[in-house]
Amino acid sequence: MEGDALREITRINHVGLRVRDLTISRKFYESLGFEFIVGPVGPEPVAIVEHPSGVNINLILNASDDASSDSVLMDHATKHAGFTHIALEITDPDNVERKLVALGIEITERVEFGGARFFFIRDPDGNVLEFHKPAASDADGGAA
Repeated sequence: MEGDALREITRINHVGLRVRDLTISRKFYESLGFEFIVGPVGPEPVAIVEHPSGVNINLILNASDDASSDSVLMDHATKHAGFTHIALEITDPDNVERKLVALGIEITERVEFGGARFFFIRDPDGNVLEFHKPAASDADGGAA
């Protein structure tokens, strides 16, 4: 049974991010190339944005106005369990970084590790996004 557990799962369908203001969040994610699909809809309510690559984000429009914009999971000494960030795979980190800087988006951390390069930004509500260029594999013609 263990080896057959939930083989019906095929991919991540979407990621939900709690945000305060649809206008501000929509502008931010559209600047990253996401397209507005619909919203607000549903009881939460939710707005949906999707990148041409297929990455789908549900912007959950119920963050408290008085809540800190710090990421509770990333910015505090107490390490709570939970999702800490979304990693978006990229092909050209130098170009992506140049575009983010041109948009006035701060790179909050840069890491190079085992041939991989990645860096982090925050959305207007403090949600953490990682841009990740994996290490070259043998199939890419590079070292693993």
